[in-house]
Amino acid sequence: MARYGCVEAGGTKFICAVADEAGNIEAEVRIPTTTPEETLGQALRFFQTQHGLGDAALRSLGVACFGPVDLQTESPTYGMITATPKAGWRMTPVVRFLQEGLGVPVGFDTDVNGAALAEGVWGAGKGLQDFVYVTIGTGIGGGAVVGGRAVHGAMHPEMGHMRIPHDRERDPFAGICPFHGDCWEGLCSGPALRARFGEAAENWPEDHPGWDLAAEYTALAVQNILCTLSPQRILLGGGVMQQARLFPMLRQKTASLLNGYLSAAATAVDLETVIMPPALGSRAGILGGLVLALRAAGVEV
Repeated sequence: MARYGCVEAGGTKFICAVADEAGNIEAEVRIPTTTPEETLGQALRFFQTQHGLGDAALRSLGVACFGPVDLQTESPTYGMITATPKAGWRMTPVVRFLQEGLGVPVGFDTDVNGAALAEGVWGAGKGLQDFVYVTIGTGIGGGAVVGGRAVHGAMHPEMGHMRIPHDRERDPFAGICPFHGDCWEGLCSGPALRARFGEAAENWPEDHPGWDLAAEYTALAVQNILCTLSPQRILLGGGVMQQARLFPMLRQKTASLLNGYLSAAATAVDLETVIMPPALGSRAGILGGLVLALRAAGVEV
């Protein structure tokens, strides 16, 4: 069976794996994200040891990468990590380094787009052509799949930097985003919730007032996404969304905000199937790399 290399390239660690078309992983390694030279060098050496001859050769490689990244194939900086706050990684040529080292096609996209694509093939987006995947954790990132393909545009979606209504009398917290202050990420990411209340959300009791605030800010963003992209489903993952009670709160607040405007998504029963958790959990990123590898090799998934 054909073999493919896949990478979940994160700011903390790189997960590198070899898998078949069905998503069965035969080899995997985790590499701390240190310098580009060290991290990419270790990743390349792993794949070189896996890249055999004939049927044992890797057909392609897919990289679901932290960013921002350049996804425009005609751009001179295509395949690079661009204006990242990650020290030492600005303008790192990820695709060129791996492609030259392995000599196989390399598929490349953002980590959240990769996760979205994986959910569309094996997870909670399976069978859907139009859906959105959002992760709410250390940051907030969103990937939109339209017609079965991840949306790129001039760059790639940065849904976490959406500006949402902020009642400063009720919530005087200024936000932590270094660019926008009180954008969605600045108000509702894990670090923002911890900075506002002095304790990480995973340690909050069920009746903590932060849950209601997080549900409200997320509902405001979800309403914007529903009205802008009209997705069949919005999948919400990441550390903050691990609190299961957020989902009924979020659906209720979203329905109230929509106020009957979107007939297909305005009732509680509809929102049960529109606003959902992802299905792949921590495997979404590496399986996203596999989807990118398959498509780079011309395999339609």
